[in-house]
Order: sequence, then structure tokens, then C-alpha cells
Amino acid sequence: MVILSGFGDEISADLTEQMDVMESEGIRHIEFRSVWGAGVDLLSDDDMAKARRLLDDRGFRISAIGSGLGKIKIDDDFGEHLRRCERYFETDRIRIFSFYVPKDEPVSAHRDEVMRRMRAMVDMAAANGIVMGHENERDIYGEQPAECRDLLDTIDSPSLKAIFDPANFVQAGVRPYEEAWDLLKDDVAYFHVKDALLESGAVTPAGEGDGGVREVLRDKLSTGWEGVLSLEPHLKHAGRAGGWSGPEAFKVAAQALKGILDELGVEYR
Repeated sequence: MVILSGFGDEISADLTEQMDVMESEGIRHIEFRSVWGAGVDLLSDDDMAKARRLLDDRGFRISAIGSGLGKIKIDDDFGEHLRRCERYFETDRIRIFSFYVPKDEPVSAHRDEVMRRMRAMVDMAAANGIVMGHENERDIYGEQPAECRDLLDTIDSPSLKAIFDPANFVQAGVRPYEEAWDLLKDDVAYFHVKDALLESGAVTPAGEGDGGVREVLRDKLSTGWEGVLSLEPHLKHAGRAGGWSGPEAFKVAAQALKGILDELGVEYR
């Protein structure tokens, strides 16, 4: 049994509409990134309490916080950024990144500072019983599979796991199943589900691009793994700060993923 979740802010800025659409697709978990036009770390205490009440009233659970931690330049101030770790809902999983590095410099030139910052975030997570999930993303240190492996091996903590995003690998020129999966699969604890075309980088529903989504899921699920598949469709807009799909495109993405799971004979909720 796997759990379906998704980035509700890809549907709407309004939390009620997010839940309406997700519930219509049988999804009752949410990866919380933003609501009412504000990122989760910028919500007032009153708005955070309101969101929690609305989620609880509808029986929704938070599968992870889709934070922007680590989604700054490697030479940006880190002290204030680190304090954002303290500003989240109660959860056991937070999505993070490994810092934007200059495109005209080798990533190895920034490795030590990346590791220092990553270790600080992971140590804070470990002290609070939280697992940080590193998402592969274009232009950050962990854009390529080898750098993702390096992060996991160097930090070497049960509080750091991998989030596998096939589309982001494709857009970085990587064939996810052939070139990334075997290297990372033992540490993948969570998936962001979207697909993309190698030729153009255009994002597609799961199974319609070059992300090897079907093959990756078949292999992971054959081990008996039970975890979260979180829809991050990006079907209408994809940018550094996030993506947008709208209600109807989100439903298309959900149905594509469920179609793959049905084909694989995997139960989900």
C-alpha cells in the first residue's frame, strides 16, 4: 500500500479548493508548501492555526513540508535561512535542497560549504526527530546523481534521505532509471511524481516522458516498500519558486499516476 499526496498549491492558493480537488481524486494527504499566497514559513501564527484546523476538520494529513530550505545561493546568508527550520508544522519529514552553485564554476569548488550547510540542517532535524528529504533539482549541488550520492554518503545520517524527482533529473540531462536509480534507490524514501521530455525539458504527466517513472516505481514497489508518492505536476508552469497546474491538470496528473499503479497491481490510498 502506498500513500498518494500532492502539492496542494499547484491547484489553488485556497486551502479549501486544494482539499476539494485532492479529495475528488481520493487523495487525503498534502505536501504543504504554500497557502493563501504565502509560503508555509511565512504564515502568521493565526494562519498556521487556521490551516491546521481546516486540515484536521477534513481528515487531511501532512505528508511532508515542501520547504525551500537550501534553495538559496551558496554564498547567500545562511544564518537567517537556518532559523527557518524552526518555522514549520509538526511533521516528521521536510523537503530540502543543496544550494544553488554558480553555473560558470565547477560544483566541486563549493562542495565543502554545501556539506557544512547541509550538516547544520540535518543535525537540527535529527535533534527534533525529523527526516530531511533532499530533492534533486537543476542548478543546485545535488543536480546530478553522483552529487546526490556524495551528499548522502558524506552526511551519513538517518535524518537525511533522498527524494527522487524524475522530471528534475530529465531536465538536467539525466535518464533517471538508467543513470540515477541504481545509485540512489536504497536511500530513496519519498517521491515527487512528475515526468519530462529529454528533448525539450517539457513536463508531462507520469509515464508520458523520459523519466522512467513506470520502471522506477516497479522496481521500488517490488521490494515491498510502502511510502509516499507526492504529485508535483508542474503542467502549466515550472519555475525556481515552484510550479502550477490548476485543478483540471492536477486531476490529469493524478489519474496518470493511478493508471501506472493500477497497471503494476499496487494498492494505494
